[in-house]
Amino acid sequence: MIELAQAGKERCIIVGVSTRSVGRTETEEYLDELALLADTAGAEIVARLTQDRDRIDPATFIGKGKVEEIRALVEAQKIPLVIFDDDLSAVQVRNLERSLECKVLDRSALILDIFASRAKTNEAKTQVELAQLQYLLPRLTRQWTHLSKQYGGIGTKGPGETQIETDRRMIRARIGHLKEKLDRISRQRVTQRKSRSLHTRAALVGYTNAGKSTLLNLLSGSDVFVENRLFATLDPTTRVVHLSAAVQILMTDTVGFIRKLPHHLVASFKSTLEEITEADLLLHIVDVSSPYLEEQISIANDTLAELYADNKPTLMVFNKIDRLTDRTPLHSLAKQYQHRVFISATRGINLLGLKEEVLVLLEKEFVEETFRLRQENQKLISRLHAAGEVLERVYEDNQVILRMRVKRKDRERLAAMIERP
Repeated sequence: MIELAQAGKERCIIVGVSTRSVGRTETEEYLDELALLADTAGAEIVARLTQDRDRIDPATFIGKGKVEEIRALVEAQKIPLVIFDDDLSAVQVRNLERSLECKVLDRSALILDIFASRAKTNEAKTQVELAQLQYLLPRLTRQWTHLSKQYGGIGTKGPGETQIETDRRMIRARIGHLKEKLDRISRQRVTQRKSRSLHTRAALVGYTNAGKSTLLNLLSGSDVFVENRLFATLDPTTRVVHLSAAVQILMTDTVGFIRKLPHHLVASFKSTLEEITEADLLLHIVDVSSPYLEEQISIANDTLAELYADNKPTLMVFNKIDRLTDRTPLHSLAKQYQHRVFISATRGINLLGLKEEVLVLLEKEFVEETFRLRQENQKLISRLHAAGEVLERVYEDNQVILRMRVKRKDRERLAAMIERP
């Protein structure tokens, strides 16, 4: 694993490049976020540099002139680390490390490092290791250059496999093992979700650090870990949330999204992100005080589309309204989104309004149905109680008649379950 966080802060330079497709203003915004990522990883930013280029230099990404500028700064201040805001090729990293004589990371490597330091459970650690190895595999040319030399002479006849080929084979084998392990975990999660399938489920989604964990704590009275840093939560946490005296749902906090999220991470966290695809309702949490609000919404929506979860009933939850000095933008957002609510999770503002909006949205997903069962069939009666809201209960002879509100998609399945002998 790539380890960045050490005792004390590791001093670094962050670098961004503006091109014809990405302007200087946008590059500066990206560097602001890269600075937050570096801080989360435990780095201290000594300098931030930007460069305007018509096209990316295939050898060094930034060109010889900028490399010399950074080299002078690295030597003068003895800086051990340079972080780039874009993904670098193996050749670019190797050339940069040779020229700068210090460690060079790109954005994906930095995010992977953060995930590695934040992973606590066996599942999260497995997911992160898989993503790191998939990231590392095509970059072995720089990691093991000193081992790749093929020597001749006695004892070297035969297949002649170089050390780097051996390492590639070992990593591919490890990747295969980790994928099998995650498949087993995924099957276990399917079993867990089946046990919750009769409950209404909501998932908290959105850009990282938007306040999802804080909101879950407030709604459920739980103690999910909260920190004002990116990716404080990696493992999904599910809690019971009471929307009213008669209605309760299961709500799951999920890993936050971010721009340029490494594809390997999305693929590795598939079993975790399936909590989103299995939810009946999504609460899209947005930091309304962020100057990049619209882009963060777009990035979250793109990630949901990648997970095939973009067609689910969604409530836009605009959080952190207490940080706004001018609330004029809220009027525009109210017009733009039909299902939306404005809250502050840290100060508990408008939580009742949030619950009411969730109930309104769920109302469209539910229907009323009447079930007739024998009174002694307590196990089935209990399952029906767990499946929805009991509106009326009537006892007649040796039978109980339940008038209930159940999920529209579950109506036929529940009816078939009642009709079984």
